[in-house]
Amino acid sequence: MEKFIPYKVYTGAENMKTDSDLLDNAIEEKADYPIFRLYGWKPACVSLGRNQKEDFLDKDFLKSCGIDVVRRLTGGRALLHDNEITYSYICPVNYLKNGESVSGSYREISQILIDKFKKIGIELDFGGGNHNQINTKFDYCMLISTGADLCYKGKKLIGSAQCRKNGYILQHGSILYDYDKEFLEKIFREKVSTDEITCIKEINSELEKEKLIQYLSD
Repeated sequence: MEKFIPYKVYTGAENMKTDSDLLDNAIEEKADYPIFRLYGWKPACVSLGRNQKEDFLDKDFLKSCGIDVVRRLTGGRALLHDNEITYSYICPVNYLKNGESVSGSYREISQILIDKFKKIGIELDFGGGNHNQINTKFDYCMLISTGADLCYKGKKLIGSAQCRKNGYILQHGSILYDYDKEFLEKIFREKVSTDEITCIKEINSELEKEKLIQYLSD
């Protein structure tokens, strides 16, 4: 059994509350099945990792652009949620073969996305080979590739983060559909290298977002 929550667009605060509520409800009900959700963001929103400092943000600039700011339950660095598809996956630790292992559970959950993308001809692999993973100066999550991320031909496409609570795992992540390099550099005040990240529109310009959502929903 698996519970699927279809794609819908919410504000950043609503999205984070929904993920938090789903996790708490699963714990309370002792759910023994996974929950998979797809969602979007409106307006665009910067999400900060649970313990990440926010002093690099120009909040006046973000406000002038109509961009919200929220803090995630999960760790990691900041993301701009705009032209993307976000997923969340919740399950008991013991539902997974490697649930007790953080890295093992990342790989097991992310394999679901690898399998879905493979069906549409996009071969993804795990990150971790990028030298930037040891460079702590980056505030923008997509510039750091770790074993928790998924890459296409060495470029990061999906950044994921995870938290654990009372024997349950919440993993959510950003699937980049398209991005504005210059705008990201203004927000995060650092150079965004197109050698490090990619997006669906670069991989397959004919694959519409609505069609991708449908594929991921199957």
